[in-house]
Amino acid sequence: MKSYIVAISGASGSVYGIRLVEELIKSKIPVHLCISHTAFSIIETETGLDLSGKTEAETEKKIQKYFASKNIRYYSEQDLAAPVSSGSFITGGMFIVPCSMKTLSGIAGGYANNLIERAADVVIKEGRKLILAPREMPFSSIHLENMLKLSRAGVTIAPPVPAFYQKPKDLNDIVDFVVGKLLDSAGITHSLFKRWGGNHKKSSK
Repeated sequence: MKSYIVAISGASGSVYGIRLVEELIKSKIPVHLCISHTAFSIIETETGLDLSGKTEAETEKKIQKYFASKNIRYYSEQDLAAPVSSGSFITGGMFIVPCSMKTLSGIAGGYANNLIERAADVVIKEGRKLILAPREMPFSSIHLENMLKLSRAGVTIAPPVPAFYQKPKDLNDIVDFVVGKLLDSAGITHSLFKRWGGNHKKSSK
């Protein structure tokens, strides 16, 4: 089974990235995880999770303990020598969830200033699946132009926008719907939400 790269950048909505990793691990899909420096503090603020360590190895240990899996590797955003920075390292693709506008801009410009941007650049040039969940609103014309540029390059732009036809009972249901749609975009099987079947009540006259 092919592994996937998951990046969590410094934007609100880190819960989506955490839940995505949980589901990939549950499906026994190996994960290569990169968390930006800013994202660590956002994760702690939004979820209460402290996943950062003093070293890359210590951070990986804490992450593996939280997800109760050794099937996950962590790389610092400054580790440009990481395997995922090379096109010769085969993966099924990459998710950036959430994707900050800074990260979006860096990828659109081919800047590759850190491991997240470099790995995304590699995924694009190798013709693999790249799925971005841009977390901002409203979008400026600059944001939209960057998204359009990437979309034309084959990148899937999937903002974390929930639906309500499945009648979510709580916040977890909303998160699961968004994560499920992200997995759908990669062709990964899941059962995170009830799919629309067209079984709606007809109005009586």
